[in-house]
Amino acid sequence: MSVSQTEPLTKAGTNPEEAHLFSPLTVRGITFRNRILVSPMCQYSSEDGFADDWHVVHLGSRAVGGAALVITEAIAVEARGRISPQDLGIWKDEHIPVLARINAFIKSQGAVAGAQLAHAGRKASTARPWDGGKPIPPTAPNGWTPIGPSAVPFNPEFNTPHALTKEEIAEVVASFAAATKRAVKAGFEVIELHAAHGYLLHEFLSPISNQREDEYGGSLENRFRFIVEVVGAVRQEWPAEFPLIVRVSATDWLDNEPQSWKLADTVALARVLRQHGVDMIDVSSGGNSPAQKIILGPGYQVPFAEEIRRESGIMTAAVGMITEAEQADTIVRSGQADMVALARELLRDPYWPLHAAKILGHDIRWPDQYLRAKV
Repeated sequence: MSVSQTEPLTKAGTNPEEAHLFSPLTVRGITFRNRILVSPMCQYSSEDGFADDWHVVHLGSRAVGGAALVITEAIAVEARGRISPQDLGIWKDEHIPVLARINAFIKSQGAVAGAQLAHAGRKASTARPWDGGKPIPPTAPNGWTPIGPSAVPFNPEFNTPHALTKEEIAEVVASFAAATKRAVKAGFEVIELHAAHGYLLHEFLSPISNQREDEYGGSLENRFRFIVEVVGAVRQEWPAEFPLIVRVSATDWLDNEPQSWKLADTVALARVLRQHGVDMIDVSSGGNSPAQKIILGPGYQVPFAEEIRRESGIMTAAVGMITEAEQADTIVRSGQADMVALARELLRDPYWPLHAAKILGHDIRWPDQYLRAKV
């Protein structure tokens, strides 16, 4: 059940009568056993970027639980790209062995291992949530100067970022390419680029944070330039048979601010990224302004995924307050998205896919070690 990268999409990228939450999906050379994606969730549990036993169990248990694609938390492509000093990293070769161990286990359970490559940009150098989450000054222990497209802080409490020069932009692009090479060595089979939630790639896209007057700022085409360069550099190092996903914020949720990132901009971006080798858009929203007005509710971001999919012809993943099996199944069956990404619900229940299959009447395979508990 494969999906072409050039043909227009029908419902869920295939025959709508066949597509449901537990139907397989083939993207390039990778087949996902179902449409359930483990959304990246920061664990703030690393030292110097290294994964440890926590990550082995956290990610491995979601593979045991039946998800098709297990994506890591944001993995920083350089040390200053971490949100907190405790973020996961892939900026040096020494990070590879533990990631490879995790990925081998994920694959042994029938799931696919994905890496979310990320750079926190102007929202970097903050304490982890349970330590208060406040910005860490550059002069403080474990603090550093964040970077961004412009010297505009996220809010008055945050550190003012260093505005990147064009030469420095090229260096960040190279960091994404180097991280991709390490991801290949670590055994990942999917890369997701984090261009959402007010982090660096999103910062270049949105005029809220991008006030440049050179070829990386101003027009929509110019604000696309950085992410297009990153995608090009990553795709060059990433095997052709492996999927490339980009997570976006579909809107800044600033409806009264004309100079902000909006859904129409995201649709335009998706069309461009599709032509540069991106296979799927993981559709989130917000995160780039403390003034955002988010309208929350079950599946509140699903309409964004549906419109991006319909108007750009690219596959999408829907995320955001998706908790019920029937709800997730309907999203796929109706053609609103090709995959469903769960975050908090999979923190509450790593085995949600196994339970959802029973609710929906699918007899999927449980791990042999757990068969005695299957009812």
